[in-house]
Amino acid sequence: MKLLILHTSRLLLASTMLVAVAGCAAAQTAAPPAQQKGRSAKPAAPAPSSTPAEEEKPAAGATLRLSAVLTQSDSAALRSGLVWRIFEDAAQPDGSRKLVAESREASFSEQLPEGAYIVHVAFGLAGATRRVVMEGRNVSERLALNAGGLKLIDTLGDNQLPAQRLAISIYVPERGNSEAKLVLANARSGEVLCLPEGAYHIVSTLLDVSQGSQGDNNTTNSVVTADLRVPAGKVTEATLRHHAATMTLKLVKAPGGEALANTSFSVLTPGGDVIRELIGAFPSLVLAEGEYVAIARREGKTFQTTFKVTSTQDRDVEILTQ
Repeated sequence: MKLLILHTSRLLLASTMLVAVAGCAAAQTAAPPAQQKGRSAKPAAPAPSSTPAEEEKPAAGATLRLSAVLTQSDSAALRSGLVWRIFEDAAQPDGSRKLVAESREASFSEQLPEGAYIVHVAFGLAGATRRVVMEGRNVSERLALNAGGLKLIDTLGDNQLPAQRLAISIYVPERGNSEAKLVLANARSGEVLCLPEGAYHIVSTLLDVSQGSQGDNNTTNSVVTADLRVPAGKVTEATLRHHAATMTLKLVKAPGGEALANTSFSVLTPGGDVIRELIGAFPSLVLAEGEYVAIARREGKTFQTTFKVTSTQDRDVEILTQ
C-alpha cells in the first residue's frame, strides 16, 4: 500500500458536487359552480364582494428560512448540492414522520402552519438535523454539517486511472475491524466526496477491462488500501498508486510462434491459489506486480511456466509445448 496525502484546502463553497435542479410548481384551476334547475327557483343573491383588506389578508403560518454551512465557524453558506426535507415532529402510528416539504435549493424558504417540525439537510454523505417550532413568527436557522471533502486520485505508473477502471469502497473503521461499516460502495475517483468529519478506510480495486473480463469477474488482485482522516471544512486529496500490468497468455510450439487455439489457461500464485481461468488463443488479464504460475491445457495435455509481472510493463507470456 502506498498513500500520498497531497494537500488539504478550504472546501470551495461553490461545490461542483450534486448540482441542484430547481422544480416547477403546478397551477390549479377552480371548477365553475353547478347551475341550479327548477321552475320555482329564485335567482341566487349576488355573492358579497370582498374588501381589499380581506384580499390582502396573509395565509396562516409563518416563513421558515434555512441555510447550511460546513462548520459552525463558516460565515458563507453553501450554494449548491443540498437536499432539504421537512417532516412533522409528531410520529405517525408506524413510527414514521410525514414529509411536508422538500427542496434542492441552496437555501430553504417556505411558509408553514404553526407547529413543530424536524428539519434535515443532506450534502453528499453528510447531514444535519434540527427541531424547529413555528409560533406565528418567521424563523431563520443555519445548520452546521461538520463535514469535509475527500478527493481520491488513483494512478498506475505516472498515469491517472479513469473512474471506470476502479471499484472504490469507503468504510468507517472500528477497533480491530478496518471495514466495520460500509458507507459508500461506488465512490468515483477524481470527484470531491462530502463526508462527515472522521476517520475512514479506503479500498481501491483495479478493474480488468481487457477482452474476456466482463461483469462481476473483472476485479483484479491489484488492491490498494489507505487509512485517513477527513477534517471538517477542508478537502483532503489522496493518491493511491496501483502496481500492475496486462499479461497476454499464449501456448506456442516455439518461442515467438503462433498461438494455438482452443486452449484453456489458469493463472496461480506460487502458493497454488487460482487468480483467473481463461479460454482462447491469446487471452489477456491484468495482474498485480509479483510472481505467478501459468498452466495451459489443450487436447488432454498440460503445460506450464512461471513468470513475473512488473508494474506498467505489459507483455506476452509464452508457454511452450516442448
